[in-house]
Amino acid sequence: MDAHSPSPAAIRVAVVEDDLGFQAALGRALSAAPDMTLTGKALTRAQGLALLQGAPADVLLVDLGLPDGSGIDVIQAATRLWPQCAIMVSTTFGDETHVMRSIEAGAAGYLLKDSDSAEIADEIRSLVAGGSPISPIIARQVLRRFRTSPNEAAAGGAGANEAPAPQPPGDAPVSLSPREREVLNYITKGFTVEEIARLMQVSRYTVLSFVRRIYSKLKVSSKAEAIYEARNHGLLAD
Repeated sequence: MDAHSPSPAAIRVAVVEDDLGFQAALGRALSAAPDMTLTGKALTRAQGLALLQGAPADVLLVDLGLPDGSGIDVIQAATRLWPQCAIMVSTTFGDETHVMRSIEAGAAGYLLKDSDSAEIADEIRSLVAGGSPISPIIARQVLRRFRTSPNEAAAGGAGANEAPAPQPPGDAPVSLSPREREVLNYITKGFTVEEIARLMQVSRYTVLSFVRRIYSKLKVSSKAEAIYEARNHGLLAD
Protein backbone atom coordinates (compact mmCIF):
# COMPACT_ATOMS: atom_id res chain seq x y z
CA MET A 1 0.00 0.00 0.00
CA ASP A 2 1.21 3.54 -0.72
CA ALA A 3 2.63 5.13 2.42
CA HIS A 4 0.69 8.28 1.60
CA SER A 5 -2.63 6.41 1.38
CA PRO A 6 -3.59 5.49 4.95
CA SER A 7 -6.04 2.69 5.60
CA PRO A 8 -9.66 3.58 6.38
CA ALA A 9 -8.99 2.60 10.01
CA ALA A 10 -6.14 5.10 10.37
CA ILE A 11 -6.26 7.35 13.43
CA ARG A 12 -7.35 10.79 12.26
CA VAL A 13 -5.36 13.56 13.91
CA ALA A 14 -6.04 17.29 13.82
CA VAL A 15 -3.76 19.95 15.28
CA VAL A 16 -4.20 23.56 16.42
CA GLU A 17 -0.66 24.87 16.66
CA ASP A 18 1.02 28.16 15.74
CA ASP A 19 4.59 26.90 16.12
CA LEU A 20 5.43 25.97 12.52
CA GLY A 21 8.54 24.06 13.58
CA PHE A 22 6.63 21.85 15.98
CA GLN A 23 3.77 21.49 13.50
CA ALA A 24 6.28 20.26 10.90
CA ALA A 25 7.85 17.83 13.39
CA LEU A 26 4.39 16.50 14.21
CA GLY A 27 3.61 16.13 10.50
CA ARG A 28 6.79 14.08 10.01
CA ALA A 29 5.97 11.88 12.98
CA LEU A 30 2.48 11.19 11.63
CA SER A 31 3.75 10.58 8.09
CA ALA A 32 6.08 7.93 9.46
CA ALA A 33 3.20 6.18 11.25
CA PRO A 34 1.21 3.90 8.90
CA ASP A 35 -1.77 3.80 11.25
CA MET A 36 -2.48 7.53 11.47
CA THR A 37 -3.00 10.54 9.26
CA LEU A 38 -3.16 14.32 9.67
CA THR A 39 -6.66 15.41 8.65
CA GLY A 40 -6.65 19.07 9.62
CA LYS A 41 -4.48 21.84 11.00
CA ALA A 42 -4.98 25.38 12.25
CA LEU A 43 -2.60 28.12 13.35
CA THR A 44 -4.90 30.25 15.51
CA ARG A 45 -7.80 30.02 17.95
CA ALA A 46 -10.20 31.29 15.27
CA GLN A 47 -8.98 28.74 12.74
CA GLY A 48 -9.20 26.02 15.39
CA LEU A 49 -12.82 26.84 16.16
CA ALA A 50 -13.56 26.83 12.41
CA LEU A 51 -11.83 23.46 12.07
CA LEU A 52 -14.27 22.03 14.60
CA GLN A 53 -17.15 22.75 12.20
CA GLY A 54 -15.82 20.04 9.87
CA ALA A 55 -15.58 16.27 10.08
CA PRO A 56 -14.37 15.17 13.53
CA ALA A 57 -10.93 13.73 14.13
CA ASP A 58 -10.06 10.93 16.53
CA VAL A 59 -7.37 12.99 18.25
CA LEU A 60 -7.01 16.75 18.57
CA LEU A 61 -3.69 18.28 19.60
CA VAL A 62 -4.04 21.81 20.91
CA ASP A 63 -1.46 24.43 21.81
CA LEU A 64 -2.60 26.59 24.74
CA GLY A 65 -0.72 29.75 23.74
CA LEU A 66 -2.28 30.78 20.44
CA PRO A 67 -1.68 34.23 18.91
CA ASP A 68 -5.33 35.31 19.09
CA GLY A 69 -6.42 33.69 22.35
CA SER A 70 -6.28 30.61 24.51
CA GLY A 71 -6.35 27.04 23.29
CA ILE A 72 -8.59 26.35 26.29
CA ASP A 73 -11.46 27.81 24.22
CA VAL A 74 -10.76 25.29 21.45
CA ILE A 75 -10.66 22.42 23.95
CA GLN A 76 -13.99 23.45 25.46
CA ALA A 77 -15.60 23.73 22.01
CA ALA A 78 -14.15 20.38 20.93
CA THR A 79 -15.71 18.58 23.90
CA ARG A 80 -19.10 19.80 22.66
CA LEU A 81 -18.67 19.50 18.90
CA TRP A 82 -16.42 16.43 18.74
CA PRO A 83 -17.49 14.49 21.84
CA GLN A 84 -15.79 11.26 20.73
CA CYS A 85 -12.46 12.99 20.04
CA ALA A 86 -9.58 12.54 22.48
CA ILE A 87 -7.82 15.83 23.24
CA MET A 88 -4.14 16.26 23.98
CA VAL A 89 -2.48 19.53 24.96
CA SER A 90 0.93 20.31 23.49
CA THR A 91 2.52 23.44 24.86
CA THR A 92 5.53 25.11 26.39
CA PHE A 93 3.47 26.10 29.42
CA GLY A 94 4.25 23.92 32.43
CA ASP A 95 2.65 25.77 35.30
CA GLU A 96 -0.08 24.28 37.46
CA THR A 97 -2.75 26.80 36.44
CA HIS A 98 -2.56 25.86 32.76
CA VAL A 99 -2.35 22.16 33.63
CA MET A 100 -5.50 22.14 35.71
CA ARG A 101 -7.46 24.46 33.39
CA SER A 102 -6.75 22.29 30.35
CA ILE A 103 -7.69 19.09 32.20
CA GLU A 104 -10.87 20.69 33.55
CA ALA A 105 -11.70 21.85 30.00
CA GLY A 106 -11.55 18.28 28.70
CA ALA A 107 -7.94 17.43 27.83
CA ALA A 108 -6.98 13.81 28.50
CA GLY A 109 -3.27 14.10 27.69
CA TYR A 110 -0.71 16.81 28.34
CA LEU A 111 2.72 16.93 26.74
CA LEU A 112 5.36 19.64 26.74
CA LYS A 113 6.62 20.64 23.30
CA ASP A 114 10.16 19.46 23.80
CA SER A 115 9.01 15.89 24.32
CA ASP A 116 10.74 13.61 21.81
CA SER A 117 8.75 13.94 18.57
CA ALA A 118 9.57 10.30 17.78
CA GLU A 119 7.43 9.31 20.76
CA ILE A 120 4.41 11.39 19.77
CA ALA A 121 2.85 8.62 17.66
CA ASP A 122 3.02 6.20 20.60
CA GLU A 123 1.44 8.79 22.87
CA ILE A 124 -1.38 9.32 20.38
CA ARG A 125 -1.98 5.56 20.24
CA SER A 126 -2.06 5.49 24.04
CA LEU A 127 -4.60 8.32 24.11
CA VAL A 128 -6.87 6.56 21.59
CA ALA A 129 -6.61 3.35 23.61
CA GLY A 130 -7.99 5.15 26.65
CA GLY A 131 -4.76 6.19 28.32
CA SER A 132 -3.79 9.64 29.55
CA PRO A 133 -0.22 10.32 28.41
CA ILE A 134 1.32 13.06 30.48
CA SER A 135 4.90 14.29 30.77
CA PRO A 136 6.67 13.56 34.08
CA ILE A 137 7.01 17.22 35.03
CA ILE A 138 3.27 17.78 34.53
CA ALA A 139 2.37 14.61 36.45
CA ARG A 140 4.49 15.90 39.33
CA GLN A 141 2.57 19.18 39.40
CA VAL A 142 -0.83 17.46 39.29
CA LEU A 143 0.20 15.24 42.21
CA ARG A 144 1.35 18.27 44.18
CA ARG A 145 -2.02 19.91 43.59
CA PHE A 146 -3.81 16.99 45.24
CA ARG A 147 -1.22 16.28 47.93
CA THR A 148 -3.13 18.10 50.70
CA SER A 149 -3.03 17.30 54.39
CA PRO A 150 -5.99 15.46 56.03
CA ASN A 151 -6.81 18.65 58.00
CA GLU A 152 -7.06 20.69 54.79
CA ALA A 153 -9.30 18.06 53.20
CA ALA A 154 -11.55 17.95 56.28
CA ALA A 155 -11.81 21.72 56.29
CA GLY A 156 -13.01 21.69 52.71
CA GLY A 157 -9.90 23.45 51.46
CA ALA A 158 -10.09 26.29 53.99
CA GLY A 159 -6.54 27.24 53.14
CA ALA A 160 -7.12 27.30 49.40
CA ASN A 161 -6.49 31.03 49.23
CA GLU A 162 -3.10 30.71 50.85
CA ALA A 163 -0.04 30.17 48.71
CA PRO A 164 1.42 26.68 49.25
CA ALA A 165 4.75 26.52 50.98
CA PRO A 166 7.56 26.04 48.50
CA GLN A 167 8.80 22.50 48.13
CA PRO A 168 12.39 22.29 49.32
CA PRO A 169 14.69 20.52 46.90
CA GLY A 170 15.37 16.97 47.99
CA ASP A 171 19.03 17.12 47.01
CA ALA A 172 21.96 19.37 47.81
CA PRO A 173 21.84 22.90 46.33
CA VAL A 174 22.65 23.01 42.64
CA SER A 175 25.61 25.15 41.64
CA LEU A 176 26.06 26.32 38.05
CA SER A 177 29.12 28.04 36.64
CA PRO A 178 28.73 31.58 35.25
CA ARG A 179 28.80 30.21 31.67
CA GLU A 180 26.23 27.54 32.52
CA ARG A 181 23.97 30.20 34.02
CA GLU A 182 24.42 32.28 30.87
CA VAL A 183 23.36 29.34 28.69
CA LEU A 184 20.43 28.57 30.98
CA ASN A 185 19.22 32.17 30.76
CA TYR A 186 19.39 32.08 26.97
CA ILE A 187 17.48 28.77 26.96
CA THR A 188 14.80 30.31 29.18
CA LYS A 189 14.40 33.18 26.72
CA GLY A 190 13.80 30.72 23.88
CA PHE A 191 17.09 31.02 21.97
CA THR A 192 18.17 28.01 19.90
CA VAL A 193 21.54 26.30 20.28
CA GLU A 194 22.82 28.00 17.13
CA GLU A 195 21.69 31.43 18.35
CA ILE A 196 23.29 30.89 21.76
CA ALA A 197 26.53 29.86 20.08
CA ARG A 198 26.58 33.09 18.07
CA LEU A 199 25.77 35.24 21.10
CA MET A 200 28.46 33.59 23.22
CA GLN A 201 30.91 33.39 20.29
CA VAL A 202 31.52 29.68 20.79
CA SER A 203 30.73 26.58 18.73
CA ARG A 204 27.36 24.85 18.92
CA TYR A 205 29.17 21.81 20.33
CA THR A 206 30.41 23.92 23.24
CA VAL A 207 26.85 25.08 23.89
CA LEU A 208 25.60 21.48 23.77
CA SER A 209 28.28 20.57 26.28
CA PHE A 210 27.02 23.30 28.62
CA VAL A 211 23.45 22.08 28.12
CA ARG A 212 24.41 18.50 28.99
CA ARG A 213 26.13 19.67 32.17
CA ILE A 214 23.11 21.78 33.14
CA TYR A 215 20.75 18.84 32.58
CA SER A 216 23.04 16.55 34.57
CA LYS A 217 23.25 18.94 37.53
CA LEU A 218 19.49 19.54 37.56
CA LYS A 219 18.77 15.82 36.94
CA VAL A 220 16.42 16.55 34.04
CA SER A 221 16.15 15.50 30.41
CA SER A 222 14.33 18.37 28.68
CA LYS A 223 14.42 22.14 28.34
CA ALA A 224 11.08 22.63 30.09
CA GLU A 225 12.13 20.50 33.03
CA ALA A 226 15.45 22.36 33.24
CA ILE A 227 13.64 25.71 33.45
CA TYR A 228 11.18 24.37 36.03
CA GLU A 229 13.87 22.87 38.24
CA ALA A 230 16.13 25.92 37.86
CA ARG A 231 13.32 28.10 39.19
CA ASN A 232 12.73 25.58 42.00
CA HIS A 233 16.38 25.89 43.00
CA GLY A 234 16.32 29.68 42.78
CA LEU A 235 18.66 29.78 39.79
CA LEU A 236 16.33 31.95 37.71
CA ALA A 237 14.38 35.07 38.50
CA ASP A 238 10.59 34.77 38.39
